[in-house]
Amino acid sequence: MDIFEKNLEKYAELVVKVGVNIQPGQVLIVNAPIETADLTRLIVAKAYDAGAKYVQVDWDDERVTRIRYEHAPADSFGYYPQWQADAMEQLAAGGGAILRIKVPDPELFRGIDSVKVSTAVKAAAVANEKYQAYVRNNKISWSLIKAPTRAWADKVYADLPEEERIPAMWDAVFRMNRVYSDNPVAAWREHIAQLKEKQNHMNAKRYKSFHYRAPGTDLHIDMPEGYRWLGGGDENESGVYFVANMPTEEIYTMPHRTGVNGTVTSTMPLNLNGRLVEGLKLTFKDGKVVEYDAEAGREHLTTLLETDDGASYLGEMALVPHDSPISKLNRVFYNTGIDENASCHFALGSAYPVNIEGGTKLSKEELVAHGANVSLTHVDFMVGSAELDIDGVLEDGTIEPVFRGGRWV
Repeated sequence: MDIFEKNLEKYAELVVKVGVNIQPGQVLIVNAPIETADLTRLIVAKAYDAGAKYVQVDWDDERVTRIRYEHAPADSFGYYPQWQADAMEQLAAGGGAILRIKVPDPELFRGIDSVKVSTAVKAAAVANEKYQAYVRNNKISWSLIKAPTRAWADKVYADLPEEERIPAMWDAVFRMNRVYSDNPVAAWREHIAQLKEKQNHMNAKRYKSFHYRAPGTDLHIDMPEGYRWLGGGDENESGVYFVANMPTEEIYTMPHRTGVNGTVTSTMPLNLNGRLVEGLKLTFKDGKVVEYDAEAGREHLTTLLETDDGASYLGEMALVPHDSPISKLNRVFYNTGIDENASCHFALGSAYPVNIEGGTKLSKEELVAHGANVSLTHVDFMVGSAELDIDGVLEDGTIEPVFRGGRWV
């Protein structure tokens, strides 16, 4: 076994033991691009070694996805197979776990009508609403991980010779996931403990509001009563600890749904379901986007904001230092799951109910009444940079620096 194969096996073991943290007797679904077959097969083996009762692999082929958008009739895009949504809901209701290798081609829908894509995305979101409630409330273990594909590597490492791009991407994935450590599982446990320290510090502060300042950004954010910072991972309904995003460098919470005012400008491109949006700028009044623009892909931003009423409000705010290990790689990955861990970010759309005390027991109406946003969508966009300053405002009006120059004070 060569060094790469050893690292690939270490990575598979890591995502099984730390990501979804498979328990004896549990059922696991793995959603994977067909190009990641070698890693996926290792994950299946490691899951069975950890005691999984059954592992189902759902293969994804983006060429097939592209064919649909090029050849299917117009009424195809509002259709989503209910049996597929029912299967995911049944898995979640039975305490199963979900591991997804999420690496969409940033150029997948180049030249495709944006309305087709947004219609299909919304149809899937509506059909999977009950299943997504399990995910957003952390009732089950779920994890999103990364692995190279040709289209993704060609986009991110376009400056390298073609034969070097996939190896460079694997090197980056291994680095950001601490695979090169002698014991990656132990390294992750130490990393999670450090994120918990930041989480606990911010929860102890109980800032009532925040002020973001950077070029193109001047944003005031009020916080809801009982909001909670989280980071690293969380426990599912059965008390099993899992890590939903690998890599992760963030601590995150929710702003008050109607408490966001001012303007914010993104600092990285956004891969919006295979459509790129660059240089987006949003202006908020009483929480809602009232003006927006983008240097490229504005039409994709329009369809996102039109998903439902909640798509025009923020559901998440996350803090990531500009000197995070991923940021130090000094590369845009055109993948939100990575880029969001190199940069402070916000998310348009649904809040995670776990970010407010007692939130997992509240109805949609009760969540909104407590200041949480509710939506079919949840899309992160990056705002961090070496020029970002953030202040926290205490209950007595005292202003304290939280970030300066993109880093923790």
